[in-house]
Amino acid sequence: MAANDDSKARSEQTNDLAASAAEGMLGPNPFVGLRPQDIMATAQQIGTQALRQPTLLMEQEAALVRDLIAVLGGSADSTPPQGDKRFTDPAWQTNSLYRMTLQAYVAWRSALTGFVDRSALDAKSKERAQFVLSLFTDALSPTNTLLGNPAALKKIIDSGGASLLGGMRNLVTDMVQNQGMPAQVDRSAFKVGGNLATSPGSVVFRNEVLELIQYAPATDHVYARPQLIVPPQINKFYVFDLSEGKSIVDYLVKSEFQVFMVSWRNPTAAQSHWDLDTYVTALLEAITAVRDITGSDDVNLHGACSGAMTISALLGHLASRGDKSVNAATLMVAVLDNTADSQLGLFATPEAIAAAKQNSTSKGVLAGEEMGRVFAWMRPNDLVWNYWVNNYLLGKAPPAFDILYWNNDATRLPAAMHGQLLDIFTGNLFSKPRALTVLGTPIDLSEVRCDKYVVAGMTDHITPWKGVYNTARTFGGKTRFVLSSSGHIQSLINPPGNPKAKFFLNSDLAATADAWLANAQAEKDSWWADWRTWLADHSGERRAAPAAVGNKQHPAGVEAPGTYVMEA
Repeated sequence: MAANDDSKARSEQTNDLAASAAEGMLGPNPFVGLRPQDIMATAQQIGTQALRQPTLLMEQEAALVRDLIAVLGGSADSTPPQGDKRFTDPAWQTNSLYRMTLQAYVAWRSALTGFVDRSALDAKSKERAQFVLSLFTDALSPTNTLLGNPAALKKIIDSGGASLLGGMRNLVTDMVQNQGMPAQVDRSAFKVGGNLATSPGSVVFRNEVLELIQYAPATDHVYARPQLIVPPQINKFYVFDLSEGKSIVDYLVKSEFQVFMVSWRNPTAAQSHWDLDTYVTALLEAITAVRDITGSDDVNLHGACSGAMTISALLGHLASRGDKSVNAATLMVAVLDNTADSQLGLFATPEAIAAAKQNSTSKGVLAGEEMGRVFAWMRPNDLVWNYWVNNYLLGKAPPAFDILYWNNDATRLPAAMHGQLLDIFTGNLFSKPRALTVLGTPIDLSEVRCDKYVVAGMTDHITPWKGVYNTARTFGGKTRFVLSSSGHIQSLINPPGNPKAKFFLNSDLAATADAWLANAQAEKDSWWADWRTWLADHSGERRAAPAAVGNKQHPAGVEAPGTYVMEA
């Protein structure tokens, strides 16, 4: 019984570790990056405030001394922030030395953050300063050291020193294979086409930019109107076809829908000229193929993150031409309106944006690994120090978690597309009528009249839900907005049956996100079932399922998941 309890505890720890990292998935915002000079400039601002406000500095130092005296006297009540999982080991409460260390660390960090809060810096500079301070204080957490981590010391004793050897082995491996960053996932546990992206189907169309996969029907009857899913360009498509029980593709196919998937080619410097027009043109060709194969006059289009940005550009272009080849659309965890606060905008200064453009132009692409490192250091406790402790101090292998494998299967973004997205991000072009031109047509999303289903995540820090709500209100026509209780990736991969899952509905798109939520109705379980019902209402009549995928014009080729997804 005790062994089962230990196994369950280890499984829960692994799931917690993976879930924390899963919230670091790459979002749709064009990435400016974190330049060392910007970090240093902010640190200098903090130092300047210390020189200009010596009285404030002395007050914070005095407060720290008082707190430390209380720690030594045993009367301190300093506790880590709620949700901070670094100090969950019982020793931090039961062992007096560790308890005093924790309280002193919390007091020190509070003194630093309190100084910034009370300083004369403007609001945006304070945000930057608090972020830079968090990088510093998180790095110096006692839990990142062997002596300061009771769980690591216990592991050394229990393992007879084997955990130390395992940690050294992991450190050397990461230095050689992972550019010195702690690995987030056991890559050997997964294989695309083996235990990931396993839904049966075939590539039925290919151009230079994408492969179009049609999935084999799993039911005797299907809805007449097909579904075309458009993934982000900055990740591979199989987030929609993960392992068993987590596959949106499998869920839709078993719900009698005809499902097609875009698999983007991973560009190299040779494709540095690809831009938004390139991707929209490729999608138009894919839609033509889908319509030809199914005999449908139009399609339902679905996109997530930057894929949703791309289909929004396409929808705006079609609306400008009066083209109705898209019947309905779903936008998942996508922000087109960038007025909502996002941590990614902290260092988006004109100088940083110009440098980011120059960086990708000189290389031809923005590397996925580079974007991944930026996200890791935006949330270092979850995405760096978590794994520092797990891999090196505890000597454990990184978790075998499908979503993390997908997230680490990085892709590149062409320089032209990267620069264009930066312009869209900084100019908020999607929200301004006719400010963005797609294939020669200025677009206005208020002219997009097809029905839309928009999904956001309540705890999503990458695409904040209020920004997604503003996106929903940007379009014309009828839009159903759904708010999942989860974060960025958990909102997307949200299969039914999770007792903790819930979502909020309100058919009235109020003037503000807060007003919408105040009158929203909470529903149990996943939003997938609600989406399935909405899709069924927008997918025409049911008819006999096709005997095979493809047709004479577009015959079945390479089996799913295709060839583009395999390109490194």
